[in-house]
This record gives sequence, C-alpha cells and structure tokens, in this order.
Amino acid sequence: MRVVLAGGGTAGHIEPALALADALRRLDGGIGVTCVGTERGLETRLVPARGYDLELVPAVPLPRALTPQLLTVPGRLAGAVNAVAAVLDRVRADVLVGFGGYVATPAYLAAKRRGVPIVVHEANPKPGLANRLGAKLTDHVFTGFPGAAIPRAAYIGTPLRREIVELDRLSMGDKARSWFGLQTDRPTLLVFGGSQGARSINDAALAAAPALRAAGVQVLHVVGAKNTVEHEPPPGDPQYVLLPYLDRMDLAYAAADVALCRSGAVTCAELTAVGLPAAYVPLPHGNGEQRMNAERVSAGGGGMLVDDAQLSSDWIIDHVLPLLHDPERVAVMSEAASALGMKDADITLARKVLEIVR
Repeated sequence: MRVVLAGGGTAGHIEPALALADALRRLDGGIGVTCVGTERGLETRLVPARGYDLELVPAVPLPRALTPQLLTVPGRLAGAVNAVAAVLDRVRADVLVGFGGYVATPAYLAAKRRGVPIVVHEANPKPGLANRLGAKLTDHVFTGFPGAAIPRAAYIGTPLRREIVELDRLSMGDKARSWFGLQTDRPTLLVFGGSQGARSINDAALAAAPALRAAGVQVLHVVGAKNTVEHEPPPGDPQYVLLPYLDRMDLAYAAADVALCRSGAVTCAELTAVGLPAAYVPLPHGNGEQRMNAERVSAGGGGMLVDDAQLSSDWIIDHVLPLLHDPERVAVMSEAASALGMKDADITLARKVLEIVR
C-alpha cells in the first residue's frame, strides 16, 4: 500500500500529516509513505528529519484580493496539478490524504484526475480554501475541532506525535527541568509562539522577566527561529532560558506548570492532550480560528484567553503570575484541559485510511 500525504507550510499542517505517517507505519510496516510539499514551507526540514520521502511541487498561493497576480493562478495551478499527478503516478498511490496548505489544492485536483481516493483532515474550526475544495471531492472528511464548518465531516481530533500523547508530565517533570538547566522545585512558565514564534508574546514575556524572577518563577522561552531578541534577561536565579527553536516540545511541556502561547489547532490539541494549562493569545489576523480554538479550551476551564492587543507585561504579572503560585488551581485547570484532549486521532485516522483502501 502506498500513501501520499499533502500538507505543508506551517507545522499546523505538517505535524498531523507526520503523526498519521507514523501511525500507518505502526499498523503496517510495509506501507509506503510519500509527503508532498513546497520549497517555501517547514516541510523541507521537518519531513526528512522524520525519515519520510518528500516531493516538492510549485506553491500556488491564491491572492486574497483582485490583483493582476490573480491572472497567473490558472497556469501556475495547472503546472502544480501536473507535478502532483506525476508523483501519484510514480509512487503508484493508493490514497491521498490532505491536511490543507498551499500544496493541498493541486494535490486534491491531481488525485481526482487520477482516480485516487481522497481523504481530508481539517484541524481548524474554519476550513481553508484547499480543504473546502477537497471536501467537495470526497466523502471521507475528518476534523480536529468539534462542529467544524465543513460538510459531512466526522470529528476525530487532530493526529499528534506519540511522544506528546504518551507523555507523563508528572513523572517526567524533574528530568525535563534538569534537561533545560532549570531547578526542579520552582514554578515554571513555558513561553512560545508556535513554529514561527510570536513577537508580541516575546516582547511581553521579556518585559515581565524581572517581575517573574523576583517572584521566584523560572521561564523556558522559545522565541522562534526567525525572531531576534534585542535585550536578553541577564544571568540570574531563577533561570530565564531563551531558545531560538526546540524540537523536544514534549520535554518543554513536562517542564512547565503553565504555558503562554498562541492557540493554533496543533498547539491546543497538544496542550489538552498533555493536560498543560495555558494563557492563550490568539493570532490577531486570519479568519478567527485561533480565537475559537482558545475559547473552547478556556470555556472548558483548561486555560485563559487574552487578545493580542491586550497582552502586556502587566497582564502577565496580574493574571499568569498568580496562577503559577496557586498549585491547586493549576491542578484543576490541568484536569479540565485533559478532559478536552484527544490522544488517539492518529490511530483513528490511520485505520480509516486503511479501511478506505482495503
């Protein structure tokens, strides 16, 4: 059996695809997996690092306004469809599974042209253009958000890496903190902005660093590979650990008591799966899906929500700092977050894919 996975650009599209790939291999080690992406996305780093074949095709972003660039889309899209069709032919694909992003649109069209069964997974409450198209071409549509605005879809959760969903934060906490050079007995805040980082979160957390340190809180802060920090906190105790990027987010989750982060679909899925309370700062642009993700968790008691425009060092000091010094409240929020988590979406989707092909 040969599976082609289409999902690229951000980790929000790539990580669920790779989690599915891992689950398929666990169910049947003979399954061939090929990922399709573009040269502009994180897939060029993430996919090879996980040991899967990556085929690159031209990216065809659709302009959001009526511009002369819109006239070039049909020709570029046709070229991308042909490129994906060639991949499907070469690997003799039995099924195509799409997760959205630039590469998904030509992938769906190529699979339809070649008569290859299509499976769509949409992680967000509001599907993007590619997955709205894909959902019209197949009856096999699955979502990571309950009640997502996509027709005929079944809610299964978002596929996640096993090292995330199998994480025992309590037993791994001391080891994880030591791994980052943190002390084992201090309240710990994890700050990150997703795979690309977030400047507003970085700035607010760094401005709050003196107050956090004075209150005995240590911080693990992943600023994002593309972001720079003008003024790093000086060395001192408690520690304020700055990292540009981190591949071992499982250890970061284990080290933390509370997170301050964006609310992308994968971030919310991971934090609820491991039961880590968070202060969510939805991306201020887009179609509002990050706010919906955060609202679901905060309404369920597993986190709190603050608008990007309202986030500041004072907000962190007034809202996050008291939480870090209230272990009972942290424990209650952790249980509430866990109740919202879905840990087996990778296996569920893998079995659905196998059923469709076989």
